[in-house]
Amino acid sequence: MPALTLIAVVVATVLLAALALLQTLVAAGRPLGRFVWGGQHRVLPTRLRIGSAVSVVLYAAFAALLWSGAGLLPGGDTIFVDVALWVLCGYFVLGTVMNAISRSRAERATMTPACAVLALATLVIALGL
Repeated sequence: MPALTLIAVVVATVLLAALALLQTLVAAGRPLGRFVWGGQHRVLPTRLRIGSAVSVVLYAAFAALLWSGAGLLPGGDTIFVDVALWVLCGYFVLGTVMNAISRSRAERATMTPACAVLALATLVIALGL
């Protein structure tokens, strides 16, 4: 595995774990809602708490996909993983744009760079650099 791919998967994993922690905290009712879901709620309403809990599961799936694409988990040489990595990269690019236009200053300041780093890391892994 190329060194840049290893760095990318480690950075992405740490960032996804941090985001999972944030989503777990807001799902549990902690007053950190300004960082997520448009930043309109200090404490998230139930429907957004459920969304945050689902996000934690998705982040774990994203990490598994990235690990697979990097060759650390089986299946990295399949068409499914190749396509899924590009879809995930697009998702993170879209997330970067959506967070950049958020009305929440806290969300723009934290989630925009987080999504940008995840997009770049996913790109590196997808390209096998």
